[in-house]
Amino acid sequence: MDRLQRFPEQGVTERAALDGLLDSQWVGVLSCVADGRPLAVPMLYARDGDRILLHGSTGAGALRRVAAGAPAVLTVFALDALVVAPTTFESSVNYRSATVRGPLETLSDEERAASLDAFSEVLVPGRTAEVRPPSRKELAATLALSLPIRPDGWLLKVADDWPATPEEADADPDVWSGLVPVRTVLEDPVPAPWATGLPVPPSVRRLSP
Repeated sequence: MDRLQRFPEQGVTERAALDGLLDSQWVGVLSCVADGRPLAVPMLYARDGDRILLHGSTGAGALRRVAAGAPAVLTVFALDALVVAPTTFESSVNYRSATVRGPLETLSDEERAASLDAFSEVLVPGRTAEVRPPSRKELAATLALSLPIRPDGWLLKVADDWPATPEEADADPDVWSGLVPVRTVLEDPVPAPWATGLPVPPSVRRLSP
């Protein structure tokens, strides 16, 4: 639980590297065990300093479980490249993977609105200034949780290497091998049918390259 068992040499302990991975992604999988059964839910998240913010409906079963104190782990994964080796057996991927463990804290009514604004500002910076704030009804229907990033509560694994050489793979030296980088980009915004003709707001314009 607190150390890498497979390829421990790929473990990274620098907190800045963890923050870099968390800040580069938007989606993780929140997992816990409740009543002896596993629960795993893909969720949007946002890092806010030394904590990870999560939110969802007050009717969401998994969130209610972790809010009640069930130990949980958030897993975040980024695929960086296909590693094309001289053989299919040696082919792999370069990736970054992190797990952050611990009990989640349910945020108070006073903290909820601010945390939801912080969450939105991570995903679409500047958007909260362009739209109305959440209503009381919307806040009451939302469960906001915080997962502290404790020094002993996370693991980070980074695979970042060239493929095996033909000699290492016992393969034909004339077979091509190398890396195929993977990247995710935000494309030009597409207006909703009822927003055609309206100017694209600055917060959305800044998202596209």
